[in-house]
Amino acid sequence: MKFHLFEPIYMERVWGGTRFASELGRILPRGKIIGESWDIVDRPEAQSRTSEGLSIRELLQTDPEGIMGTDWPTDRPFPILVKWLDCREKLSLQVHPPAAVATELGGEPKTENWYIAAADPGATLMAGLRKGVARKSFEAGLKANNLEPFVHRIDVHAGESIFIPSGRLHAIGGGNLILEIQQNSDTTYRVFDWGRVGLDGMPRQLHIDASLKSIDFDDFEPDTIKATEGDQTLVKSDVFNLRKICLQADESLSFELGQPRILSLVNGELEEADGSMVRLGDNVLLPAKNDFNFTAKCPTELLLTENFVKPA
Repeated sequence: MKFHLFEPIYMERVWGGTRFASELGRILPRGKIIGESWDIVDRPEAQSRTSEGLSIRELLQTDPEGIMGTDWPTDRPFPILVKWLDCREKLSLQVHPPAAVATELGGEPKTENWYIAAADPGATLMAGLRKGVARKSFEAGLKANNLEPFVHRIDVHAGESIFIPSGRLHAIGGGNLILEIQQNSDTTYRVFDWGRVGLDGMPRQLHIDASLKSIDFDDFEPDTIKATEGDQTLVKSDVFNLRKICLQADESLSFELGQPRILSLVNGELEEADGSMVRLGDNVLLPAKNDFNFTAKCPTELLLTENFVKPA
């Protein structure tokens, strides 16, 4: 196998559900409410591991040039975090700090993209502010414990995608199964949590001051990118680029060596030339040292994350 597939790390969340089992065919821990599956992560508190038990940190230390390309420092973390989100209930209204304020707040910037793999009828997202909302009125709504009138709500459907740069106010509505491609960060500031309590029965912590310093109050009514056929660019950013590629049965897809990529299968099945399979829900790391030739075994849809290696 020329690519790396890691064991998922499951996270309990008060808003989680069972879709990783019912739609991705995974076996979940019993008696736990699972909301997130961290499929590729290189952080002190969470390390992806191969089926042989090798961590992603060990992979990068053993073969930094082979995995990441030339001049990759062995102590530098993998820059992308890939996770599935099963949102049975809506998430908190939150924001990630832009780079300009993250250091001041003791956090990390976090730019991400949400791909809606499945959505119940009537499912929504919140992203950005409604047109005309000013910071003063937003703060008044916060004091009144009523922020929904100020946040932009979007009806969503399977196959759509939305970019969430650092500073964009956001919340995922209930009934969504989402693949999140993000900057390697775990800094989230909750500004509002709908009066909900956590798994311990206590109100979850809010971060009002940090949120107000992080929110882009000039960010109004962003929209999703609608699904199309073929090769579709979803994101071009200074953090990563993201493409969606649709293949017909027996259609091939090749990648030359030179940079690492992440291949995320959101529908169908792929076979690599060496016989290795990539199946629904898999997120695999394609090392820079290898070229790849995949063939779709049936109509297949995938996301390709690339251009995330930046100069040190």
